[in-house]
Order: sequence, then structure tokens, then C-alpha cells
Amino acid sequence: MAKQQVGWRVVLQKRWLLALLVLLSISTAIALIIRAAYDSCDPHFEVVDKRFELGPPVSVAPNPLSFMKSKLVLLVSHELSLSGGPLLLMELAFLLRSVGAEVCWITNQKPSGTDEVIYSLEHKMLDRGVQVFYAKGQEAMDTALKADLVVLNTAVAGKWLDAVLKENVPRVLPKVLWWIHEMRGHYFKMEYVKHLPLVAGAMIDSHITAEYWKNRTQERLRIKMPETYVVHLGNSKELMEVAENSVAKRVLREHIRESLGVRNEDLLFAIINSVSRGKGQDLFLRSFHESLLLIQEQKLHVPSMHAVVVGSDMTAQTKFESELRNFVILKKMQDRVHFVNKTLTVAPYLAAIDVLVQNSQARGECFGRITIEAMAFQLPVLGTAAGGTTEIVVNGSTGLLHPVGKEGVTPLAKNIVKLATHVQKRLTMGKRGYERVKERFLERHMAQRIATVLGEVLQKAKSHPET
Repeated sequence: MAKQQVGWRVVLQKRWLLALLVLLSISTAIALIIRAAYDSCDPHFEVVDKRFELGPPVSVAPNPLSFMKSKLVLLVSHELSLSGGPLLLMELAFLLRSVGAEVCWITNQKPSGTDEVIYSLEHKMLDRGVQVFYAKGQEAMDTALKADLVVLNTAVAGKWLDAVLKENVPRVLPKVLWWIHEMRGHYFKMEYVKHLPLVAGAMIDSHITAEYWKNRTQERLRIKMPETYVVHLGNSKELMEVAENSVAKRVLREHIRESLGVRNEDLLFAIINSVSRGKGQDLFLRSFHESLLLIQEQKLHVPSMHAVVVGSDMTAQTKFESELRNFVILKKMQDRVHFVNKTLTVAPYLAAIDVLVQNSQARGECFGRITIEAMAFQLPVLGTAAGGTTEIVVNGSTGLLHPVGKEGVTPLAKNIVKLATHVQKRLTMGKRGYERVKERFLERHMAQRIATVLGEVLQKAKSHPET
């Protein structure tokens, strides 16, 4: 009888934790980090490099965004999807609602017909008191004119200004904060960013990206950036609660590993990103295969190693994903490589793996929030030495960096072997990564940095004659 009671307690505990994760799924997704990237050079212009670093945490501190109470804020997103930019803007919406701001949302590009993802995300916002308007309606225009602050999310959202506001654009620009997450060259089009020099400010997720935008806009478009604020992102409270709950992590680890068919002692190296060439899953699998060969050649004794690719689309496999799967078959790694469908809930996989691989190519990630999420779970990170990753990962301390492109395949393979053969190094790097997150990459850090930006932008808007 006693054994049955203990058994039922374990079952109920597991069910409770899994139910908790379902409830937290949207918060975890919103905490995803932003996956994109950016380029510019004017001797008379400098990015205003505002690093809002916090000192030691105060035991009981007022909410840094409390001054936004009763303010009317309009958030303009280019789309509403499970990608980083829209989810991060939703997180800002919820932070503002939590202090009593009136928040309105519009999505500039929406597909015709019903979309389940859009429907679900809009209802999440409505449930939290965010008003959702039609992007091209009179209500959107009236709100933009009345708002204390307008946040344009991503470069593409700039198209909304002329399309909807038309002759009223000059009245709204002085109170616009432009939040930019892109780092790819094709976003530098005049039709997107022609009004950028006239807005109150630009907010960008990393210093490298801000510098890229400064140089690229000057070289390509001959325009200047406005005052630019660099704001590193932070992990949500919900994700940190799971990351710091040893019981939850153990249950999740067991559950995910069982679903993948791997043992507790096996080593899991995972890449968690939407599956695309820019995220480097193909090069990661080449590195993983090369690491297996190195271990075999050097007769090293390591636990069985597995690669996990989280972010697939099982319903519509792309040509690129087919290439990945064909490579796995060609190299006879079907028992070692696991493809997982894209998901809102990353916490279970972070609890289940041993090392995160951040292999974004070209200019890398603008920031890469999955990196700080992994560090919260005390995971070492193997990342490309590009973009915002270099501002998060301390090479040799919280992880190891490798070059982008084909030149990075062998270095990444060697880094995989290095962490596979040195347990203590993995654990030490993971612990240091967690400490770094606690020091600068929490939600309260991000809220403080954003609050400083919003305060300055509101002051500018208030003093501008147009508003």
C-alpha cells in the first residue's frame, strides 16, 4: 500500500509539472530569443552606445516601468508568428500592461483567411488586456495620433507608416521608437527605413548589430541612424523558475530523453532554431559526424553521443530539411540524430540536453535569446564567433566559439569532442554561464534597460512641437 501511494505521488508530480509547462509555454516562447542579423559609416555620426548595466539587485525595488502607467502605447508588428520579433514585442506588451499602461496592437501583414497561430496569439493578448486593431483602419490611425508612444517592431514594419498614416506621418514620427532585430542586407531598402532618421530613437539588441546598421544605412542609403540604444534581452521569470527547479528539470529530462529513445548517461548536443540554412543545421550535422570520426580515430572513451535538431516543420518539409535528413541517412547516423518539430516550449529540451550549439551563419544572430536561455539551464554553449553571440558567450569560460561557414566545421567538431571528453569543463562552463545570466540577462535587467529608453523617448516626444 505504501509503495502504491509513493507511486501515485510520483505520477501526480509528473502530471503537475507537465501541466505547468503547458501553461508556461506561451511565456517561454515569448522569451525566445530573436533570431536575425544586420550592416553602415559616417565620420560625423556615432551610435549612442547606451549600456544599461545594473548594479547589485535591490531586495525590494519598484517596477522600473511604473512611470508608463496610464500611458497609451501603440505596438506595430510586421507580422504575428512564432518567430522572435513578434514574440518579443508581445512580451513588451505584457510588461507594459503589468504596470497599467493602455496597450494597442496592430499587425501590418496578415494572411487572408483564418490562421490558427495568429488567432491563438491574438487571444493571448486580448486575455491580458491588449487591444488588437486592424492595421489599416481608422482606429489604428486615430490611436497612432493619440498615443504617447509608438513602437515599430523590425525594419519591415516601416512600410506601415506611409500606407496608413500618409500625410499624418510627420505628426507621429517624433514619438516613434523603432525596435530593430534584423541583420541581413536585404532589409536595407529605402521603402522600409526612409523615415528612420526622423524617429525619436532606435532600439537594437546588440552593439555589433547597432554598428552594422550605422555603417550600412550610411553606405547603402546615405541616411543617418537616429539616437540608437543598445538593449540586451533577458530571460522571462517563467523560464528561470523552471531552470532553477531541480525537480522539474529532472522530470523533464527523463520525459524528453524517453521520447527521443536515449539513455540518461548519453550526451546530447542540440541546436534549437527554426530549420533554415542561415541557422547552420547542415554545418552542425557535418561537425557532429566529424566529431564521431575523431572519437573513433583517437579511440576515445565517451558516452554515446546524439545530435538533436529542434525546430523542424514536420507538416511541410523544406528542400533544406530534406537535405539534412538525406545527409543523416548517407552517413548512417539515424540512431544518433533526432529531429524535433518546432515548438513553443523550449524548456523541456534545455532540461534534457547537455550542450547547446548556436550555429547561426553569415553575420550571426542579432542577439540569440536561446543562448541565454540555455545558460540559465547551466548548459555550455558552442557558438559561432559572430553577431550578438560574441556579446553573450565568454569564449573559454561559458562556452567555446568557432568561425562561421565551412571553415567552422572542423573547429566545431573539435569543440564537441573537447566537451564530450571533459565532464568537469562542461559543468564549470555551465555554472559560469548561469552566473552570467543572473548578473545581466534577467527580465528585470531587460525591463530596466527598456525603461531607460522609453523614458528618454517620451521626454523627446513631449518636447517636440509636432506632438
